[in-house]
Amino acid sequence: MAEHSSAPRYGFLIDVSLCIDCRSCMVACSVENEVPMHSTRIWIKETGVTGTFPDLQRFTGPYHCMHCVDPSCVSACTVSALQRNEDGIVTYDRDVCIGCRYCMYACPFEVPNYEWEEALPLVVKCDMCFARLQEGQQPACATTCPTGAIKFGKYEDMLNEAYRLIEENPGKYVNHIYGETENGGTATLYISPVPFEELGFPIAGTTSTAFSNRLVTEGTPLVAGAMLVGLSGVYLTIKHQKEEAEAERREAEQQKAAGEEE
Repeated sequence: MAEHSSAPRYGFLIDVSLCIDCRSCMVACSVENEVPMHSTRIWIKETGVTGTFPDLQRFTGPYHCMHCVDPSCVSACTVSALQRNEDGIVTYDRDVCIGCRYCMYACPFEVPNYEWEEALPLVVKCDMCFARLQEGQQPACATTCPTGAIKFGKYEDMLNEAYRLIEENPGKYVNHIYGETENGGTATLYISPVPFEELGFPIAGTTSTAFSNRLVTEGTPLVAGAMLVGLSGVYLTIKHQKEEAEAERREAEQQKAAGEEE
């Protein structure tokens, strides 16, 4: 497996200002992976859009695996069903997965979903359409998006494009690229006209919550217990970060409201 410190080869750039909530990306993902719509690897944040495109007043955006540089899910997986490959793609092998859901607890972005309605449920997660990439095609969601909200290419190109758009349109986008530093950096990048908290995006710190699972392969009860303790620590850390961010957001809103009343 590639070193976590290496930059991803591929990347997404998702422009929230261009998403019209048409869900074409979800349909494309459903068709590509031959799964029902409720099992797609991509979904839309349920904030809704208002206004007439391209002059939207309320925004939403497509959301899928962030493909972290140092993925918490990979470090939490006890059977190596999740791996980060040499291209920086976090892949998932459902034939290896045992459905323990440790990855769900570990992910600060709340990405892995679970097949709750299946008799033998497993994890559901975007793999950047790895099979399509091997055939020289782009991921299905990026190919299908009618407004260009989902762009895909070399990671450096996507990052540079994000910087260019923000610099050339200072009144259109907030001055932040979501994913550039979150959880130590990710291959999925976002730009937005509004703060990402308003979109319902998780607040993730700049340090990865990943931890070593080297001892898990030894398979002893002691290791299993330690694994649970470690996962609990990761969960509580992420929970604490989100609570602090939410408290700061509420305080800012209260101060803003008080200023408007004066």
